[in-house]
Amino acid sequence: EYEGERNAEGERHGRGKARLPNGDTYDGEYEHGLRNGQGTYRFTSGARYVGEYRQNKKHGQGVFFYPDGSKYEGDWVDDQRHGYGVYTYANGDSYTGDWFNHNRHGQGTYVYKESGSKYVGGWINGSQGGAAELIHLNHRFQGMFLNGYPIGRGKYVFDSGCEQHGEYIHAEQAKEGEEEEEEQPFSVPPKWKASDITKVTLWTPSVEQPPSPTE
Repeated sequence: EYEGERNAEGERHGRGKARLPNGDTYDGEYEHGLRNGQGTYRFTSGARYVGEYRQNKKHGQGVFFYPDGSKYEGDWVDDQRHGYGVYTYANGDSYTGDWFNHNRHGQGTYVYKESGSKYVGGWINGSQGGAAELIHLNHRFQGMFLNGYPIGRGKYVFDSGCEQHGEYIHAEQAKEGEEEEEEQPFSVPPKWKASDITKVTLWTPSVEQPPSPTE
C-alpha cells in the first residue's frame, strides 16, 4: 500500500507513506520509486530507523533503535554502520568512535557501565586491537591489544604514583620447544608477568598521553 506523491511517470516521488508486504512501514521521502532522503522505517520486529536514505538503503546520518533496547546513532553507508557513531548497548555499555562495514574499527572508546572502566584506543574488525589504554577506578593499563586481549610489553600506572612494567604472556608462548597444533588464537587469557616497579616516568611513547598529575 502507498499513499503519497508521484511523478509524471507514476513513480513514488516526493513525500509518502508505504506499508510493505511483510508488515514493515515507511514514512518519508522518495525519489523515482526508491526511498531517498529523510524517512522513518518501522520493522515488525519492533526495530526502528530514523534518518537518511539513498536508493533504498540507509545512507548518511541516522539513528537505529534495536528491539533489545540498544541504539546506534551516527554515519551509515549502504545499509552498514560506517564512519563515526555512538552505540549504546542494552546493558548500558557504550562505544563512541570509528566504524567500518558494520564493525567497530579504527579509534574508539568503550565504556563499561557496571564497573565504570574505559577502553580508549584501537579496534580491528570489531575487536580491541592496537595501542590502547584501559582505565580503571584507581589505575590504568597502557599497552598493545590483539583480538580483545592485551599482548606483549606494557605498564600499569597507579594513582598512588608508581608504575608496574611487564608483559602479557600467552599460554602458547609459555610452552617452549613443544610442537603443538595451532589452537584458536588466545583461547586462554594471557597472564601478566611483572618485571619491575618504578615511579611514574616523565615520558611516554608518542601514542600515549602522560597521566595528569593528581596533586
